[in-house]
Amino acid sequence: MTQSNILLEAGTNELEIVEFHIDELEPDGITPYKGFYGVNVAKVLEIIRLPKVTELPEVRDKSVLGAFNLRSQIIPLVDLALWLGKKRELSDSAKVIVTEFNNVTTAFMVSGVNRIHRISWEEVDPPNAYVSALTRNTITGVVKLEGRIIFLLDLERIVSALNPRLALHLDEAIDWQSGARYRALVADDSTVIREMLKDLLQRANFEVEAVNNGRDAWERLEEIKKKSLEENLPVANYVQCVVSDIEMPQMDGHNLCKRIKDDPVLKCLPVLLFSSLITDKLRHKGLSVGADEQISKPEVTILAQKAMALIKARGIGVST
Repeated sequence: MTQSNILLEAGTNELEIVEFHIDELEPDGITPYKGFYGVNVAKVLEIIRLPKVTELPEVRDKSVLGAFNLRSQIIPLVDLALWLGKKRELSDSAKVIVTEFNNVTTAFMVSGVNRIHRISWEEVDPPNAYVSALTRNTITGVVKLEGRIIFLLDLERIVSALNPRLALHLDEAIDWQSGARYRALVADDSTVIREMLKDLLQRANFEVEAVNNGRDAWERLEEIKKKSLEENLPVANYVQCVVSDIEMPQMDGHNLCKRIKDDPVLKCLPVLLFSSLITDKLRHKGLSVGADEQISKPEVTILAQKAMALIKARGIGVST
């Protein structure tokens, strides 16, 4: 099974997910239970049978089972059940989902793969705090399909936790405070990433307002637009750029960007898509909705520099 959603039109607020399951055991260690999970097809390279795995030396997390060779590429394998703290029924029919995002290839072992669903982001509900806490903040969305509850997994959270060098970072050697100060609206559904990104952009001399998803960002922008019209001032007096993740419940970043660029008042604002889904294969989607820049996580330094350059080039709403 290989990636299939390349032709999924951008800006429609739709996504395709691979539904898979983990054969779990209840806390009693005896009663079987099937947990259903999902991941964006855009992150999936292929799905294979469990290969021969070689243990890695000095692995910090027990969920990393080792690595295997796939067409001359050495790929680490993560046991999702172990990461999620689940007791898994052992099976010879386990499947491996090979993913690529943030320019990193990682494989995840699951019990089986069910099917692909095309859904709207409006059908995806954010997890409550209790669910997030129980799953190490690894769940980004909850979908109800065909009588099942499917948890959408934040694989980039898992990968960055296993490999700290893949976490968001800012080049502190740059003198960020010497220039003008800018205002940014940030949309990201991951609490951890949203707070980190807010902190790093503030260090880069931005005033940051952060919201949980594209719908919240759009509603905030409509409030700003209304205020700018009432006060007869440019909208850039209130916000000078929008930084958005792509995968978000309720409204994704592509749909948010399209709405901004279709709006006669808001279209002047630079929109920067900051996502693990920025790849050569998928970059055309951002271009089709009018994104001004597309930066792959975790490069916050490049994000800040590109945002400053766009604001300066347009000469909009700079505060000192």
